[in-house]
Amino acid sequence: AAPPARFVPEGQPLRDETLYGLFHDVRRLSEFRGKPLIINVWASWCGPCRDEMGSLDRLAKRHNGRQFHLIGISTDDYPEKASAFLLRTGVSFDNYIDRNLLWETMLGAERIPLTVLVDAKGRVVKRVYGAKAWDSPAMVELIEKTLGLRLR
Repeated sequence: AAPPARFVPEGQPLRDETLYGLFHDVRRLSEFRGKPLIINVWASWCGPCRDEMGSLDRLAKRHNGRQFHLIGISTDDYPEKASAFLLRTGVSFDNYIDRNLLWETMLGAERIPLTVLVDAKGRVVKRVYGAKAWDSPAMVELIEKTLGLRLR
């Protein structure tokens, strides 16, 4: 059996775990190495999570796969509820389902939404709790400063 998930502090690398896609794709976290990664932890029942999803999607449409990767991880108990929300809202970036609280624990998502900024080597650089307007100048600047990017 895999060792139990442990919280990963800032500056430490995330363990290379499996991501189970809400639409059947399965990936390893290590597949995202080489570019910074923004991970949004959310759930379909969480109002603030739903509120910020549009801004994350606009950010993803502009930059995803170019300067960084952006993915979502849903903590929904019922994956079909998460999938239904994504289909209804037309979210364009890849989303995965958290199984056995693995990602929730590693990422420190005792409250959501949580957005974790990860550097190109897979290390946790910053955690941002609460809903944000991710495509706003202030948040784009935070991403640039934290991950060493030029996005504008």
